Amino acid sequence: MTTGRRIVLLDLFGVIARHQRPGALEKMAARCRVSVAAFTTAYWTCRPSYDAGRQSASAYWRDVLRALSRPVDADTVEELRLTDIDSWSRVDDRMVTYVRSLRGRAETALLSNIPADHADAFLAAQPWLHDLDHIAFSGKIQAAKPDPAAFLHCVIALRAAPADFLFVDDREENVRAAQAVGMNGHVFTGQDGLAPVIDAWLPTG
Repeated sequence: MTTGRRIVLLDLFGVIARHQRPGALEKMAARCRVSVAAFTTAYWTCRPSYDAGRQSASAYWRDVLRALSRPVDADTVEELRLTDIDSWSRVDDRMVTYVRSLRGRAETALLSNIPADHADAFLAAQPWLHDLDHIAFSGKIQAAKPDPAAFLHCVIALRAAPADFLFVDDREENVRAAQAVGMNGHVFTGQDGLAPVIDAWLPTG
């Protein structure tokens, strides 16, 4: 059931923002004096609680260093934290322009898996985010995709029905999770494929 509203709910990384900066994991691995493979495993294995706001940045990085059997000190933790934030800081300017162009045709919102300290940095660097109708960062709402709670947070926050949403993400598992709670979904492969989908979904006239 829909209320007749049209809300385009967008993922951030891989849709509006770019994926992690090439070479970032190698740089952090070198700082820890471990192999890239070992660092990458520890980095992602420890990540879910940090993304979902159940763990602080310092606690996350301590866990990563311990998993790598490396010394834990405040300077190393802070250097890794800042390098990590920078590695996820790039946006696709063409997509930013497109999302802003949707204003007036639809409500626009964001749902991203991103730790709380990353979210603060992104909000400070990207003022256009404040023009969206709602922003949901996993580290702030304590729920990360594909957990249904992340999608339901947006439904409740916008006082809408799930069917009012078109959710756009570059990961199919997240789109399927959105569809499971009643949202419409689109797997993002590029702006050229997204625009006609949104045009067809929005009412004409």
